[in-house]
Amino acid sequence: MRAIWKGSVSFGLVSIGVKLYTATEERDVSFHQVRRTDGSRVRYKRVAEADGEEVAYGDIAKGYQLPSGETVVLTDDDFADLPLPTARVVDVLQFVPIEGIDPIYFAKSYYLEPEKTAVKPYVLLRDALEDSGMAGLVKVAIRNREQLATLRVREGVIVLETMIWPDEVREPSFGFLDEDVQVRPQERQMAESLVASMAGDFEPEQYTDDYRAALQEVIDAKIEGREVVEADEVQPTSGTVVDLMSALRASVEAAKRGRGEAGAAAKVSAAKKAGAATKSAATKSAAAKSAATKSAATKSAASKASAPRAPAKKAPAEKAAASKAPVKKASVRKAPAKKAQERKSA
Repeated sequence: MRAIWKGSVSFGLVSIGVKLYTATEERDVSFHQVRRTDGSRVRYKRVAEADGEEVAYGDIAKGYQLPSGETVVLTDDDFADLPLPTARVVDVLQFVPIEGIDPIYFAKSYYLEPEKTAVKPYVLLRDALEDSGMAGLVKVAIRNREQLATLRVREGVIVLETMIWPDEVREPSFGFLDEDVQVRPQERQMAESLVASMAGDFEPEQYTDDYRAALQEVIDAKIEGREVVEADEVQPTSGTVVDLMSALRASVEAAKRGRGEAGAAAKVSAAKKAGAATKSAATKSAAAKSAATKSAATKSAASKASAPRAPAKKAPAEKAAASKAPVKKASVRKAPAKKAQERKSA
């Protein structure tokens, strides 16, 4: 990388020498304007409107047009006389919470590399920013334009994020903001479910520029002389939603299917159904057994009731009673005999 700016970060009474590097780059496929018939490059010339003569770059100045149509010409000397204290200094104004800055103010990111003699104060500022969770609010002039910016830490490097000024943010004056739109609680809940089903951590490496890849394939095909096959055009869906709840519900289901949750839910549902079926079968089997038992008991009772009373069943009971009675009498009779023997032995 090539440094585009050199200066220092003014951190209280500490001055940190740094170099500024562009942190991002656009990887879009670039084209030149050419003549269709032979591919000859088309170039533009700087031509003065007054006489049509070409103007050299060194003769070009900046002009400010007045409402009357007249133009005020400003040269480099005019800009050099303007007070610009932040031309070579990143002046830290205060420290603010990072989450308190609206992302709409951010413009472009730059890496700050310390000079060899400023590594220690650089690390000190970096660690202080990282540990506190704060961002340094600064002013800096890049290419003769003073800008508001922030200092934050990314992967051990201080990043300078240029910002636009508050008066450069347009006011969103749209008619629908004044309309009284009624949203049903069910619709709000379904929308929240859709957000929850699609929630996840931001992993930028998962996303690619499909259009740029397809465009590169077209270019490669042109180079190799192959036939270029046009991809099927995806038909856009209608912007009018007839049933908002149905659309939200379908979106939630689609998001779940994409995450494999629908499959898991189907397995759980199938398991529940199988368990219910087993339980139902067991209940039916138990009911059948109970009915069979009751039927057998009923038949047994019926057979007992229909059978004639046989006196023979009482005979054993009477015999048992008769057999018990003599035993009791015998035990009573033996007692006197025992006493008589005791008297004789005495």
